[in-house]
Amino acid sequence: MRQRELEFYKRLLLRRLDELYAEAKRAKDQVKETDEPSPDPFDQASNQFDRDFLLRLKDRERKLMEKIQEALERIENGTFGICVECGGKISQKRLHARPVATLCIDCKNEQESLEKRRSSERPREAPSIFLAA
Repeated sequence: MRQRELEFYKRLLLRRLDELYAEAKRAKDQVKETDEPSPDPFDQASNQFDRDFLLRLKDRERKLMEKIQEALERIENGTFGICVECGGKISQKRLHARPVATLCIDCKNEQESLEKRRSSERPREAPSIFLAA
């Protein structure tokens, strides 16, 4: 991959990382604002639900931040844009859509196909109404 393209992806990833850090700070401030106890149990439950939802979102963003850091490391060590499975090039189109991608589209499709087969092979649990004695 050409240096100009690597610089483009580096700027893109750094910009997204900055956005995620800013969002995390806003979320932290927002959680602090809603930490005030309420005498109403419905308000308490609603506040707890909102906090839990926000924390789940932030956990997903934390994982994305880790993937961005890994992509930046791949740029630095010269492996960015190379499929970790087959060693082939990851297409520019795929990298534009998902710059943290580590698999080419063929390997990603194969991975998803395997995951789908594994999930369909698992025995399904009987609904609990049939398990009652």
